[in-house]
Amino acid sequence: MADGSTILVADDDRAIREVLDRALGRAGYHVRCASNASTLWRWVSEGDGDLVITDVVMPDENGLDLLPRIKRARPDLPVIVMSARNTLLTAVKAAERGAYEYLPKPFDLNELTAMVRRALATPRAAPEADGDASQDTDEMMPIIGRSPAMQEIYRVLARLMATDLTVMITGESGTGKELVARALHDYGKRRGGPFVAVNMAAIPRELIESELFGHEKGAFTGAALRSVGRFEQAERGTLFLDEIGDMPLEAQTRLLRVLQQGEYTTVGGRTPIRADVRIVAATNRDLRQLIHQGLFRDDLFYRLNVVPIRLPPLRERREDVPDLVRHFLAEAVKEGLPPKLLDGAAMERLKRHRWAGNVRELENLVRRLAALYSEDVIGVEAVETELNEPQAHAAEEQGAGRETLGSAVEHHLNRYFAAHGDGLPPSGLYDRILREIERPLIEMSLSATRGNQIRAAELLGLNRNTLRKKIRELDIQVYRGLK
Repeated sequence: MADGSTILVADDDRAIREVLDRALGRAGYHVRCASNASTLWRWVSEGDGDLVITDVVMPDENGLDLLPRIKRARPDLPVIVMSARNTLLTAVKAAERGAYEYLPKPFDLNELTAMVRRALATPRAAPEADGDASQDTDEMMPIIGRSPAMQEIYRVLARLMATDLTVMITGESGTGKELVARALHDYGKRRGGPFVAVNMAAIPRELIESELFGHEKGAFTGAALRSVGRFEQAERGTLFLDEIGDMPLEAQTRLLRVLQQGEYTTVGGRTPIRADVRIVAATNRDLRQLIHQGLFRDDLFYRLNVVPIRLPPLRERREDVPDLVRHFLAEAVKEGLPPKLLDGAAMERLKRHRWAGNVRELENLVRRLAALYSEDVIGVEAVETELNEPQAHAAEEQGAGRETLGSAVEHHLNRYFAAHGDGLPPSGLYDRILREIERPLIEMSLSATRGNQIRAAELLGLNRNTLRKKIRELDIQVYRGLK
């Protein structure tokens, strides 16, 4: 049962005020409700209230702008911020300006009551804000989404902004792990320093230690000069270690030393170097399974997994699809494409899709729609074509084509070696086989995409101009059924 504390509520929505008045009154609190910021400020400045619940958008003043004044006047007064503008920006600003908690609308009354109880049980002075790192436009935000799953991510990120805690981000490919890492940096206490990203899977295993920690001149064959590593580049900033599950065990041992002792040595060096770096790691693999297989150190895992953040796949937050689509269409306009909209049926079709490639797959599809279709309002037929036909044709052709291509390569190899008896054939095997399979590979891709060279280039992983050049050189006839 509540102790009779007084709760000050400010919201310009009468229905919200009445609901909170009844719910908090039943919980045993005294409640005073205001429809504007000026009344709330008068009550606070007069010393009234044990806790504040305030909306962000009010007719006379933004609740977030009022927060610093409240915290200066009464630093021990807990403030809960409510908002229907459920973005990372709102959560970050609320945390920066001293809010006890951020609560997105619509909210659960039981959750709110429990939050009030916790806040009153542990009153605290807010830390001094370290300036306002954010801008006041949602378009500047790196992460899009208003779903409950994303709201929890925002709340966790807001709590982490003022800390140097090591963070482990997990999630499927395409969920936006690097975007979250960048948000932690760009809105955190190290935003004045560099953000350095390293993809473990993209670096040869024998070079990872040198890449991360640098090396001295003569440390190994080919080390003609001293090289600066990523840790040194990220000094006083953030080092993002993507695909951490691909880090070899030797480099894991060096990284563990940095996390345990705050220092490292370059490859070939002897003098320890202090590391003033925040580490954020990410993976789409099951690190616990890698530990079980002996491929990842359990002590390193626990050092990295101080604050785990799991990014939900897009199929778990389908309600965010419209916001994401509008964002990607706006980005396409910035890149020179004409403005586009999707009609309601098209948007609903996108929300039903499973999105195996998550947000990255959705982004690519929206860019294709903006580039390939002339109508200003894109309908469900175009979406169906992009979701089903090219991918289905590609899957069928690839499935049937793997055996065909493999057989073709084997056939050419056998013929090439047989032509030279028991001895080895002359050099040039790679170029010869490549010439033999390049034409059918390009023809298969063009067939799978019904002659669309943009999608064929994407399927092959080639630049569009490179594909066009090869089509001319090989005199390939392109099917013209789809522009």
